[in-house]
Amino acid sequence: MKELEGAIVYALKTVFDPEIPVNIYDLGLIYGIDVDDAGAAHIKMTLTAPSCPVAGILPGQVEAKVREVPGVTDVKLELVWDPPWDRSMMSDVAKLELGFDLGFDVINVTNFK
Repeated sequence: MKELEGAIVYALKTVFDPEIPVNIYDLGLIYGIDVDDAGAAHIKMTLTAPSCPVAGILPGQVEAKVREVPGVTDVKLELVWDPPWDRSMMSDVAKLELGFDLGFDVINVTNFK
């Protein structure tokens, strides 16, 4: 099932919050992915805020994208608000894409000899 979970993560990284130019997985909106032996996926996700303008659209996009993954037989999407999303849930990749300071200097290692 780990391979199928990886394929689901890959699919989720193609879904973007239209207000923030980062995929929803790296944004930290996906709280859990469970896949049973039959290929049924249970996705637990949140939004950046309960009043998020895409609340009526984004969960359906996520469900549709996961259904496209070969091997997924069913999708149950659970929208949760606890814990509330905050910036600390973003991956370092997302923070860098949005220009947040990670607390350390990023250097170009391709020029090291």
